[in-house]
Amino acid sequence: MSNNDIFESLKIKYKPLFVGTEKSKLYFYSTNPSLDFLLESKKKKIFVTDQTIFNLELLKPFFNNFKKESDKSTGGTDYSVYSCDKHGLVVIPAGEKYKTMDSVLSIVKTALDFNLTRKDMFTAIGGGVLTDITAFAASIYKRGASCEFVPTTLLAMVDAAIGGKTGCDFDDYKNIVGAFFPAKALYIYPVLIQSLPEKEFISGFAEAIKTAMLFDRKCYEYIKANKDKILARNPDVLCKIITFCAKAKAKVVEKDLSEKNIRMLLNFGHTFGHALESRAGLGVLTHGECVAWGIARALKASVLLGLCSESYYNDAVETLKSFGYETSAVHPAYSDSKEILKTMHNDKKNSSSNVRLILQKEVCKNVITETTEDIILEALK
Repeated sequence: MSNNDIFESLKIKYKPLFVGTEKSKLYFYSTNPSLDFLLESKKKKIFVTDQTIFNLELLKPFFNNFKKESDKSTGGTDYSVYSCDKHGLVVIPAGEKYKTMDSVLSIVKTALDFNLTRKDMFTAIGGGVLTDITAFAASIYKRGASCEFVPTTLLAMVDAAIGGKTGCDFDDYKNIVGAFFPAKALYIYPVLIQSLPEKEFISGFAEAIKTAMLFDRKCYEYIKANKDKILARNPDVLCKIITFCAKAKAKVVEKDLSEKNIRMLLNFGHTFGHALESRAGLGVLTHGECVAWGIARALKASVLLGLCSESYYNDAVETLKSFGYETSAVHPAYSDSKEILKTMHNDKKNSSSNVRLILQKEVCKNVITETTEDIILEALK
């Protein structure tokens, strides 16, 4: 891959939590993905993808390098193993329902079968589910190998793949098992967004709206002014938004990798959203659909607490609606507010009997606070 194909790059530096987690390099490419350079490494690699990405036309030239070795099963996950010289490839089924410990262990098992050492590399090619479980597998393999990502979804490019949050779902709880373990490198090809199903594209864009609302009023206004171009997937508009969101998140996680303070802001909409995602049944609604609904509920709580005005709440809700997101207090997919509240109490970000929420006074004026049950239930009416 020529450096001339890179239109932007940046480096994130961290206070390392583990050996090898002190920095991430992000590369943004202007071309179609040509990933053969990933095979040229002196390190052995285990590549991880799902059946949808494996069959993606733009990535066929890369996956054609591999030959099938076997079909296997670990617990509830059936997967296929391929090889290319010293490297391995794990192909798991697609979807949130496979974001499980069984899938993580299928990656670990393949790494063992290919005799990877802790100096070798785990490489995820896919969306947030794949980057999360691959990095988690790397973090626990022989007490920590390295990982790198080729994010293929908008959600992964603007949020999920950046900053080292890893893990899997367990017992109907979203991301309840995991670790902070940043990737050494991310190779971002915005052209891959053009191949996304509409539902996945819209899901990812909710995280872009969230990031703009948190950190940049101009970007938020830019999103509102360019709705039609965004929905038409205008490449120039999307590249601008992707690079902004990636840089914004990079700045945050560089200051606070393990979410002790400022990184908590990135959970805007997520406490409500994760609860809905879990109660509706993991995989029934997309992550972005739930986050957008959660943003609307968080802003309603902000109004109830006297933090933000009705006019800002209405403007934000209309923006979310304009992209097709559900914003009503009672979501059609799940209507039991008491069960949503119960699930919110189990969110890993809470540290007391109240529920920690990210709220807003207006765009970019953010508040981290613990909120009582009565406010949350009122926001769900």
